[in-house]
Amino acid sequence: MATTLKEKLDRLPPARRQAVAERTQVLATLRELRMALDCTQQQLAEKLSIGQDSISRLEKRSDMRLSTLRAYIEALGGSLDIVAHFPDQPPVSLNALQPTPIRKAR
Repeated sequence: MATTLKEKLDRLPPARRQAVAERTQVLATLRELRMALDCTQQQLAEKLSIGQDSISRLEKRSDMRLSTLRAYIEALGGSLDIVAHFPDQPPVSLNALQPTPIRKAR
């Protein structure tokens, strides 16, 4: 029988459970981020040139393309940085995932 997340969390030491609980409070959903920036779904949809219903569906997704996430964040006035963290190593910024500027033909 499979172990549930609750069962795994219940087996953690109290200090670790507390750390997990605090970390989940830091994480924000796209909806919470948009609302914290006082932006409606309709306003964001207009900036992205899509329908409000698309914003609603996007905010409910747990998996999306980086380009979609980047567009959402930039429409809110932010920027998206992808950083990889490894044990005993400094963080690595993944610049290769940044959009490539389009060069005009001469």
